[in-house]
Formats: sequence, structure tokens, C-alpha cells
Amino acid sequence: MKPYYKFTYDKWIVAATAFLVLTGLVAIYSSTSVISPDLVERYQKRGIAVSQFDFVKKQIFTVFIGIIAMLVAYRIKLQYLKKMAIPLLLISLVCLLLVFTSLGISGGGARRWIKVWPSTFQPSELVKLSMVIFLAWYMSTSNYQKDRFLHFAIPITIMVIFQVILIKQPDFGAVINLAILTLSMLFISGVKLRYIFSLGLVGIPIIAKLALEPYRLERIIAFLDPWKDPQGSGYQLVQSFIAFGSGGMTGVGLGEGKQKLSFLPEVHTDFIFAMIGEELGFVGASVVVFLFFILFIRGLLIAKRSGDSFSYYLAYGISLMIAVQALINFAVVTGMVPTKGLPLPFISYGGSALIVNMTAIGLLLNISRNAQVLSEVWTEVRNNNLEDGSNIVVGKGYGYRRYGKLKIRR
Repeated sequence: MKPYYKFTYDKWIVAATAFLVLTGLVAIYSSTSVISPDLVERYQKRGIAVSQFDFVKKQIFTVFIGIIAMLVAYRIKLQYLKKMAIPLLLISLVCLLLVFTSLGISGGGARRWIKVWPSTFQPSELVKLSMVIFLAWYMSTSNYQKDRFLHFAIPITIMVIFQVILIKQPDFGAVINLAILTLSMLFISGVKLRYIFSLGLVGIPIIAKLALEPYRLERIIAFLDPWKDPQGSGYQLVQSFIAFGSGGMTGVGLGEGKQKLSFLPEVHTDFIFAMIGEELGFVGASVVVFLFFILFIRGLLIAKRSGDSFSYYLAYGISLMIAVQALINFAVVTGMVPTKGLPLPFISYGGSALIVNMTAIGLLLNISRNAQVLSEVWTEVRNNNLEDGSNIVVGKGYGYRRYGKLKIRR
């Protein structure tokens, strides 16, 4: 019998990712090509000398590593990935704990990185992807019963363990991101809503206590009225507003932004979207938002076309992981939520997030390839025109997915 399908992938995902990565490289070069004195001083304290091309060269190197990771993820067998779900979770836990050892690196009042030659790595990025893979495996097992509280409590307990460690760093943004990701995946699996609402009620006093920490409370006050202290707690948000306001509809021109000149702190990382808004205007910022929208929608479509529950949950989780972080970053930079240290996926400077996100895209393309194979088989089922006369029948599916497994009988 001749092959009745061909291997392919979602070209929309590839195109959107490529445009976002290229946009990030251009934005990073634009934001760091003029080295401000305060930037030089901050990096000199870490023993790092910076020049005009240092940041973009490091990011290009990271992009190449990310491409390799994406290709590996694209070719890996999903059945093997399922077996790696728990080991990956344990590895990410160990990496997260290494932050508090001599390998840990502090910066900006937080301890979130570990030394990995020749650079650093942020374990919280790996935690998110590992959690998505674990949840996809856990909820696709035949023993998983969405109506049982115990089966809801297990992933919640794992989530809380990671959150406690992240709070110690501290990394409150990663805590919120992980909570949204975990609860959303449990919700899509069909768990009872009262379980989620009960967890929310328990979490309210804990969140309130964390929010009342002095530096977090200062951020909340600055978020509510940044102009009250424009030279202090509200400085970064005010400068972000000025960047967007200066950009107008079409921007001041690529490389012509002024906020990167010692006004907007760390513009090449968490607030890079503000610089894009200044230099490319509302049009350029809207294109970036649209590219993330394409990634999210195509990811959901891939999940819908997947042929098994593990692929479905994995595609959904990856799509949500990228979309939630992008949405939080947009909200922070535009003053819709209090300031949090979350980079913009594929665009902000930083190797950890880029490599992890490109690995996630590789897995999404892997699922899309398998979904295309399933689609081709379904076409043959409908047409019933296999050359050797084989009869294809549809067997009963398993897990949450409504699609059945295809069995070929000769």
C-alpha cells in the first residue's frame, strides 16, 4: 500500500514565530545600540563590559540555539515525551532549587538565575513548559477522573510547591502565570467548577498577604496613580506612557526613540513593547499583538485537530503559556495591571525564555504534523478509496478527546 499522507506543519505558526523573533532582534538592537551611562554602570557592577553590538550578538546566538531546540522538539516522538513528563518536572524543580545555592545569581533585588556556561539560565521558564507537559500527560491517562477531588488536588499541590519556591526568589509574576496556566488546563479537562472556585477562595487571603509586602504594595499604589510619584515608584510606568504617547499612529521612526536614552529602565527586556510603540507607533504595536493572536488561534486549531488527548492538552497548554505571558506583558506596559517582571515572548532580550518558547513552538509544530496525518487518514476514511482495498474502521477513543483512534484492518 502506498503512503496516503505526507508530513507537513503549520506554516502560519512558523511565519508568526519568525516575524516575532526578527522583530525582537531589531528591537533589541535599537534599544541597546546607544549605550546609556546607567546601563553601562549596572552591567559594570556585574563585571560585564557592554558595547553597541553585545546584546544583539548574544540574542542572535540564543536564536540559533532556540532553532536547534525547536527542530529537536519538532522531531521528538510524542510517546517518548509522555514518558519524560515526570522526569522533566523533577529536573525543573532541581534547577529552581539551585537558584539558592552558590550557582544562583542575584539581580534587581531577586535571585532567579543560575550559572550555565557561558551564560545564565532562568529555571522558572523551564517550570512553565514542564508543567504543561506534565498536565497534558496526567490528564490524558486512563486513570484520570475529572470528577474526583483527589485528581484535582494532585496537580494543584505540585503547582503550590513550585509557587512557594518562586515566591522565595521572589518572582510573583511567575507565580501568577503558573496559576493561570494550571487552572486553565484543569478547567479545559472538565474538572468541577466548585473545585476551582474553592481554591480561589482559599487563595484570596494568601494573595492579599503577598500583595501587602512593601515593595509589591508600592507597585500597586504606583499602578493606581503613577503620576502621584512620577520620579519614584511610578517612574517606569510614566516613562512607558510617554513612549506610547510619543509614538502616535506610525511612530517616530525605527531607531529614533528617545525613551531608551536613560529614561525607560531595562527597555530591552520587560518594557521593550513600549519602545516598539514609540518607534513604530500604534500600527507596529498592533502588528505584534496580531502575530501573538495568530499563534494562539492556530494553536487552538491544532489542538482541535489532534487525534489523542495528550496532544490536545499539550497544544492547548503551549498556546496558553505563550499567550498568557504576552497578554500580561502588554497589560503591564500599558498600565492595566501592576508592574511584574515578565518578558515579552520571542521579543524581549533574554536567552532562557526564548529557548523555552521556541522549544514549545517545536512541540506545537510536531502536533500539527501529526494532526495533518490524522486529517489525511480521515480523508481516506471518507473517500474509502485505498488502492489495496483495505477497510478502515473507526475505533472508540479514550480520554477527554471526542475523536476516535483509527485502526487499519487488512
